[in-house]
Amino acid sequence: MPPKRKKKVEPKSRGLSPSDIGAGDPSPAAAALASSIEKDGGAALSVYRDPLGGHWQVLASLPIDLVEPTPFQRDLSDAHVKRLTAVLEALDRFLDPIITVRSADGRYWTPNGSHRLASLKKLGAKSIVALVLPEPEVAYKILALNTEKAHNLREKSLEVVRMARDLAEKDSLAEKDYALEFEEAAFLTLGMCYEKNGRFAGGAYHPVLKRVDTFLDKRLAAALEVRAKRAERLGELEEAVAEAMAALKARGFESPYLRAFVVARINPLRFQRGAKAEFDETIDKMLASAKKFKAESVKPEQLARAGGASED
Repeated sequence: MPPKRKKKVEPKSRGLSPSDIGAGDPSPAAAALASSIEKDGGAALSVYRDPLGGHWQVLASLPIDLVEPTPFQRDLSDAHVKRLTAVLEALDRFLDPIITVRSADGRYWTPNGSHRLASLKKLGAKSIVALVLPEPEVAYKILALNTEKAHNLREKSLEVVRMARDLAEKDSLAEKDYALEFEEAAFLTLGMCYEKNGRFAGGAYHPVLKRVDTFLDKRLAAALEVRAKRAERLGELEEAVAEAMAALKARGFESPYLRAFVVARINPLRFQRGAKAEFDETIDKMLASAKKFKAESVKPEQLARAGGASED
């Protein structure tokens, strides 16, 4: 059965007209937020509704000392901050407001403006212009909202597992209920691998994990315990793969794709498109195959034909 075609959206069929965006009385939450911003030493420049969903929000100038990245955010890229700082200084303008939410202690969290914030601080700015949203849960939509520097696999995985730990302290929802925020279950497992080893070759295992690592129907705190065990299993697998790579190197094989070659050879799902598989079963098979890997059976032309997944 052919897939259903997505219905074409009619032009100008959704959202608010320009005159409606600033019309009407702000929601109680938006009005209270604007008042809090003023009390915090900032200025509510405008209270209006977004043009797509009609949600109330506040465009504000905030004291820069009150603004900080979300606590589970990826680490800063010094190179990106340096480039961005140079551009802002040359332009002498800040034209891209960050998104923030106000925390209970009067701080302003930004899920997507860490590098811009760091650059302004380097330039000695007193304030920053931000789009402040009344809904604090938006801070957890961090991956979808990021518009600065594209995440690599390591950064994304670390952010997701940090976010999961923060959420686990706040409520008792199941891990699967955060599918939108976390994007992929594999990011949670890989995040723990990267925490143990910042140079973990997650790119080599990510394709397999996307097929076997699914969101769990467990409370988030309990699910994180399962993730920790899965990360340990991946660590064991990486050790076995590293030994197979060493055996290949001892035979004179040199290639940036050695790890990807070994992982592909031991992947039981390699020729099973669409086949369903479980995490534990798949990793068990891969680990057993890695331990039995015979470097002497590999021919140079086999490695020459092999490409590789990114290892970040």
